[in-house]
Amino acid sequence: MTAPVLLSVEDVAVDLPTPRGNLRAVDHVDLEVAAGRTLGIVGESGCGKTMLSRAILQLLPKRAKLAGRVLFDGQDLLRLGSSALRKLRARSLAVVFQDPMTSLNPVLTIGTQLIETLMEHLVIDLAAARARSIALLAEVGIPAPEQRLMQYPHELSGGMRQRVAIAIALSCEPKLLIADEPTTALDVTIQAQILDLLAREQRRRHMAMILITHDLGIVAGRTDEVAVMYAGRVVERAPTQALFKSMRMPYTQALLAAIPKLDAPPHAPLPAISGRPPDPTRPLEGCSFSPRCRYAAARCQREKPVLREAEEAEHHYACFNPLKITAGLSA
Repeated sequence: MTAPVLLSVEDVAVDLPTPRGNLRAVDHVDLEVAAGRTLGIVGESGCGKTMLSRAILQLLPKRAKLAGRVLFDGQDLLRLGSSALRKLRARSLAVVFQDPMTSLNPVLTIGTQLIETLMEHLVIDLAAARARSIALLAEVGIPAPEQRLMQYPHELSGGMRQRVAIAIALSCEPKLLIADEPTTALDVTIQAQILDLLAREQRRRHMAMILITHDLGIVAGRTDEVAVMYAGRVVERAPTQALFKSMRMPYTQALLAAIPKLDAPPHAPLPAISGRPPDPTRPLEGCSFSPRCRYAAARCQREKPVLREAEEAEHHYACFNPLKITAGLSA
């Protein structure tokens, strides 16, 4: 039985005015997330991942121009007023940012931030909010949770701060959690713990989750579907297993090749993607990846490919020369 669609992003575009001209940060993106499922959004820094998440959350810069539709649980978020959006965020739509030192208030104790969130969005008294806060900190793996309520963010390690941010995000039982590079500021061991925590809580609460990252290795075993972004556009989208079994975009292949291999000899250089991403204020006429793509042909420089369906169901890619055809690979 197919799960109902919880979030639908329809033809969303985000434009930002800059001194150098208009910057197209998100370029007509379509995505869906079903209830209880996890979508991974992957791409290099500057590809539009975070701006897309902010469009979903309606947290764009003041001068940003947003086009398209964002439907969440049957509501068009672009038509909601600020008061309705405030009630929706945290209660049904929550976010975990990549740096907990900027998302947590440095002058308020952990307990104050948790308790205020609970009392703002739930019908609950102070005693019940405090008890719930202690339980939440314990659920996300923080030892001595009652003692932690009295501490400030700077008194905790980076991993502990991120666990607090996750506890706050989960406090009101949201239907959708957006985790925007939640492990960027953490060391490798703590990264794995935080990702496992998010996956466990997602399954336990049966909530939907969007996991945003630059690392294909992170989404491999933790998502149901993956969308690969480049230059503001989704260039490949598929169920996770199908993507890794038969990726079509040369860019997706290049991202995967850049992941360090455990069996690689010491000091082996990592395969890098040559060149630089295009200037978003100077969009290219053809495929945005063509200047960096070894399979690019003349057509790639003249025309912009659109997402089309592969032979496999639910696998879409935007490429005139997909890997299976050009390189003779099944990836």
